[in-house]
Amino acid sequence: MPFNLDKFVASPSVEELDSLKKSEIVKVAKHYGVEFQPLMRKDEIKRYVLEYLVDESILPITVLETAITVPTDNTFELKRLEIEMNKEIRLKEMERERQREKEAREHEFRLKQLELGVIKGSDPKIGLDTGGLFDVSKHVKFVPKFQEDNVEKFFNHFEKLGEQLKWPRDKWSILIQSNFTGKAQEVYSALSIEDSMDYDKVKKAILQAYELVPEAYRQKFRKYRKADTQTYVEFAYQKERHFDRWCASKKVSTFDTLRQLMLVEEFKRRPKLFQGGECYKTTRQEHRIESIDERMESSRDVQLQRSLSRIV
Repeated sequence: MPFNLDKFVASPSVEELDSLKKSEIVKVAKHYGVEFQPLMRKDEIKRYVLEYLVDESILPITVLETAITVPTDNTFELKRLEIEMNKEIRLKEMERERQREKEAREHEFRLKQLELGVIKGSDPKIGLDTGGLFDVSKHVKFVPKFQEDNVEKFFNHFEKLGEQLKWPRDKWSILIQSNFTGKAQEVYSALSIEDSMDYDKVKKAILQAYELVPEAYRQKFRKYRKADTQTYVEFAYQKERHFDRWCASKKVSTFDTLRQLMLVEEFKRRPKLFQGGECYKTTRQEHRIESIDERMESSRDVQLQRSLSRIV
């Protein structure tokens, strides 16, 4: 039976309103001048109509108690928005990853060209031009793109290329500085002319600027905590990476070196246990201690200095 608006207006009821479709409830709302948003759900519009009819004393207030209650919280909506946002973040990350892979493939292609001697004026075996002089301008394009979020990988990649393409080591600093950005560029600019020509000094300064030194790796491993957005698998993976980087920076390659690292770590984390209950600040020199014997010697020195100071 088709909906008759005039009949409903003549004798409105909750039962009649409950039986209507959304399009029919919209007609009722428009007839009474009830304001609503087109994207609202059927129950929400019906609630507005009922409230209007009660306010106008057309229906008793008791109808609101039995009417379907529209949820007032935005829990589901917020959850939906969160899911969409996470999806968008993942899509952007996937796009960035595809872009990085594309750049890596293009870089590998250029390297293959160099190795096959496609680039004119170069000797793919030694990386020198045919005149016997190294032309930086011809090779700088093969330097990998600098990434501030993965400085270690950049240096490892660059050094591998330098060895494979036989770039003269005294030209490495000139080649690598061309791709520096951000903090790395500032650090390089602050170096003296002599230091800026020394690749090892340049690398050390850059790594220190990004706190990529053993103590920084140790702190990252110790302080790393699971984020709310992480799964436990992702957290475990990142924690493992921090530990591996810490071990690598300390050149841990055997059980004995790992054992020494853990024993020294106990001193750093619980100095009171090894100082007779006295706590002292860890000095910069003590961060460089590599073995438990050195640590014990350092502890004895601290105690001796304090004893002498009390005597004096």
